[in-house]
Amino acid sequence: MYQYPELALYINGEFLSGQGRDEQSVMNPATLQVLGQLPHANQADLDLALKSAHDAFVLWCQKSASERAEILHQVADRLRQKASEIAYHITLDEGKIYDEALSEVTSCVAHCNWNAEQAMRIEGRVIQSRDMDLMQLELREPIGVCVAITPWNFPFNQAIRKISAALAAGCTVIIKGSEEAPSAVMNIAKVFHEVGLPAGVLNVVWGVPEVVSDYLIRSPITRVLAFTGSVSVGKSLAAKATESMMSTVMELGGHSPVLIFEDADIHELLPALVRHKLRNAGQSCNAPTRCYVHESKYEALTTALVATFKKVVVGSGLDKETTMGPLANERRLNVMQEMVDDALSKGAKLLIGGRAIKGSGYFFEPTILTDVNDDMRIMNEEPFGPILTISPFRDEHQVVMAANRLNYGLTTYVFTHDAKRQHRLIQALEAGMIRINRIGSSLPETPVVGIKDSGVGVEGGVDSLKPYLQTKFVSLEP
Repeated sequence: MYQYPELALYINGEFLSGQGRDEQSVMNPATLQVLGQLPHANQADLDLALKSAHDAFVLWCQKSASERAEILHQVADRLRQKASEIAYHITLDEGKIYDEALSEVTSCVAHCNWNAEQAMRIEGRVIQSRDMDLMQLELREPIGVCVAITPWNFPFNQAIRKISAALAAGCTVIIKGSEEAPSAVMNIAKVFHEVGLPAGVLNVVWGVPEVVSDYLIRSPITRVLAFTGSVSVGKSLAAKATESMMSTVMELGGHSPVLIFEDADIHELLPALVRHKLRNAGQSCNAPTRCYVHESKYEALTTALVATFKKVVVGSGLDKETTMGPLANERRLNVMQEMVDDALSKGAKLLIGGRAIKGSGYFFEPTILTDVNDDMRIMNEEPFGPILTISPFRDEHQVVMAANRLNYGLTTYVFTHDAKRQHRLIQALEAGMIRINRIGSSLPETPVVGIKDSGVGVEGGVDSLKPYLQTKFVSLEP
């Protein structure tokens, strides 16, 4: 199959390999095989990336929207051609099954096309003046250099969203992807290079995350921070960004409740619930995690879920029989075990799973816990793994209180066909995204929104370029 890509920095239009720089091994989480050596940027590299992005912005922001859009459309075409190769590499270094990786690439390439079209829709307005000799204009202009920091769980999705939106708006980008799953960002950089993106418009750096992010964010050159990751890291980065009054857009963690009412069809919702719970081994901010089911459907749902979980085949994402791959790293494996052990010690009941799978690779059994309570870690911390809790409820008010209890506010799932109840829940639930009778992924034309501790700003949809644009007011008297 495809050879794993050569890993490098990409700065000012050049790929820079080790050459005496510190390096780290990139491993396949299914086999623990070393895939390659990833060079870390030193201070001189970071300074060059900042200078290159700053210098390139002067020219890039003057490109017409149609020129920027054309490059993004070319990138989208080439990424589609290389989708199978990119997906294969993602399965190697991140672990998700190949079909999921391929779906991530093919569906998220559309963000390039969407943002290319949004570049053509950047609009200001004329403000009517009280003085007929005065013209008043409100303009939208690119802010400047954007630092994008993206995670390992959806390495292509998160990178292409931020890169394409920032470039479409006229900003330049320095991206630090995940050092544990770098192939997606590496492949994106190669495609932009191949289509002739001007040097410095996109730069890729790697290194110790807190060191690199701190240096880039504290630079006066950086004007926008786009981040996806944990709540704790997001808050730390936001505090640093505030010192420079820079624009930020952040998608942070979630602990997504699922509310299943007495009129829901268990067998109809089951496939999507299981698929999205175990997608990427549960390593998704939007994964269903806390399942609240009406007491009249509780036994039926738990029985059906256990039966379905028993059929899950855990293994390498490259094996055709596999339906769930490994966790991305040893840290997640340890946290899963700690959360299960904590829950069991406090009275939870284990219906299935609950243990790491022996052998090479970071595999953990799909797990269901019942009899959970709010003192358990699993009910308060984002699990980010293949653990699902199930709790019965009796009335609507009770379950809304439970769903809103945490300071996460990313996604809530609701299953009911009662129209009046749907309307009440839309207003009562504290989440940036509410999905009723459906569990699915975000599309380019729909916004990704987190409230409370789950995010700042909006990615995607008609506002996809908004984080990268600033308003300028002009009053003109001839």
